[in-house]
Amino acid sequence: MLERIEKIAQDACLQHNVALYDIELKHAAKGLIIVIYITKVNGVIISECQKVSRTISDFLEEQEFIDKRYFLEVSSPGLERELKLKKHYLSAIGEKVKVTFSQNEKNLTKIGTLKEVLPDIVKIEFNEGIEEIPFLNIKKSKTYFDYKK
Repeated sequence: MLERIEKIAQDACLQHNVALYDIELKHAAKGLIIVIYITKVNGVIISECQKVSRTISDFLEEQEFIDKRYFLEVSSPGLERELKLKKHYLSAIGEKVKVTFSQNEKNLTKIGTLKEVLPDIVKIEFNEGIEEIPFLNIKKSKTYFDYKK
């Protein structure tokens, strides 16, 4: 089901000149919640979310391939967006990131600037210099917005 929803969402995003960032399927007591995150350079606006939502909703209702109650949400991933996939890291090069990773059997959480994304590692510049962190060691990461500035 996820692959089919992803294809529908990608087509809708292309139609409205935005990019698909991520999809989450959540099971709740009220039914299936489909959350689609869209993005573009300089951010998306509410009307773009509405257009993509209408396009996806119309298609899902027309095709009737979801046989249970569902709710569709379309939004921006936000200022502090999760970095799950390699494409997420690539889109965040040059941005501040907050990353939790394992190193010497300890979990560390640091804030730095994402400098480079290679096949198996990311290079992040922290105060003490640039570190190479294997993707396999990353527990959690997201872009970081300094609210104090």
